[in-house]
Amino acid sequence: MPFDREIEAFIKNFVLDLSENNVAIFAGAGMSKGAGYVDWSELLNDIAEEIGLNVKIESDLISLAQYHVNERGGKAGIIKKILQEFSEQAEPSDNHKLLARLPITTYWTTNYDTLIEDSLKDAFKIVDIKHQVEQLSNTRPKRDVVLYKMHGDVHHPADAILTKEQYEFYYRTHEHFITALSGDLISKTFLFIGFSFTDPNLDYVLSRLNYQFGDINKQHYCFIKKESKETDDDDEVFKYKQRKQKLRVDDLKRYRIKALLVDNYIDITEILKEIEKRYIKKTIFISGSAEEYGQWDRNQAQSFVHTMSKKIVTSNFRVVNGFGWGIGSAVINGALEAVYERPDKYSEDQLIIKPFPQFETGGKKLSELWEDYRQRMIALAGIAVFIFGNKSDGKGAVIPANGVMREFEIAVQHGLIPIPIAGTGYITNDIYKEILKSPEKYYTGIEWIIPIIKELASDKLTVDEIIKKVLFIIQTINK
Repeated sequence: MPFDREIEAFIKNFVLDLSENNVAIFAGAGMSKGAGYVDWSELLNDIAEEIGLNVKIESDLISLAQYHVNERGGKAGIIKKILQEFSEQAEPSDNHKLLARLPITTYWTTNYDTLIEDSLKDAFKIVDIKHQVEQLSNTRPKRDVVLYKMHGDVHHPADAILTKEQYEFYYRTHEHFITALSGDLISKTFLFIGFSFTDPNLDYVLSRLNYQFGDINKQHYCFIKKESKETDDDDEVFKYKQRKQKLRVDDLKRYRIKALLVDNYIDITEILKEIEKRYIKKTIFISGSAEEYGQWDRNQAQSFVHTMSKKIVTSNFRVVNGFGWGIGSAVINGALEAVYERPDKYSEDQLIIKPFPQFETGGKKLSELWEDYRQRMIALAGIAVFIFGNKSDGKGAVIPANGVMREFEIAVQHGLIPIPIAGTGYITNDIYKEILKSPEKYYTGIEWIIPIIKELASDKLTVDEIIKKVLFIIQTINK
């Protein structure tokens, strides 16, 4: 879908921040509501009725929760409500899943549910959850993500932050959470999703940072749905709602939070999909294997692979490879040479190696393990380069490497853009022929690539010419 100028600028900047591992997410109740859970107003609906109030006409829900505690002499009723509402299983939304697949290492939330950690675990990430002050000083080994649940967790409802009194003393009881959040807001680019900016804790932190650091604060972003005209709204009411929203959007600028206005909540999902699409296009999957190298000798072929891998890294892209026979070492060496020559500019994070398991050690057959492995590995990339594609049959004969063809099929399934260097022959040439049967199927919207793919089928090109054409394709796709 086309995006307006502000959304487009945000996507470009956010993808850059992702590449620099410099992003944090702040998830509010609206994000969980999209997965089927209640928001604050719905959570407190029955609580309000018990004390003779109507949640629909109350704006200060924190005070409402306090009134209930005052009337009932304790939090037992609210705790029971939290358990009732958030203990039921809900599936993470598309937004949860999209974010979980991205390289985001820091999450903050005021939600009590487990949707964020569930989606991260489904993405095979180790989550270090912090919902109590005592946990802040502990680090979970090999963690991929830190999740700060600053208002508590459904599994410990008695500790949930709910009432006005708890908010008033939060800066004392949870001072270290505020310190940690302050540090992240200074150093990372935050994206606020499903957040209304009425939380006094966040307001306190943002105000303090604005006072202390002023204009040197990081640029942050939030999604806000544009006001829409309801059935019973007259023109004056609608204009009033629009005016109030504009004032709220302008006020967020004091905290370096840029509001991204969307027509519908589904637009947020489309924006996140575009972010993922653009991010993974910067990762290049190199597929291939070789027992022999056709017209090239082994040294020439491996020098070609080495140089191509190195130049992909020095062009600020990432390489992912499954350590294919006769190919993998050259891919690794080329990428690492780029990194070690300029460690100030390039990072080992630009090389993702996924060597295949060689033996069956569990319940799955080796073929099943390889299939799972290929699916996960290829899903990390947005572009796939194919080279050679042959192997030994173990009896001295060279045969097609069907695994490379399977990687092509998986790449197409995941929406990767294939670049077969058909001049290297073998299975790669078969892939090229398959693409030529219906090139628009593989290159919709980027038909300019087709003549270059045909040029790469020539066995007359020099190594430098091949690499130059491959890099041109990768760089043009990523513009």
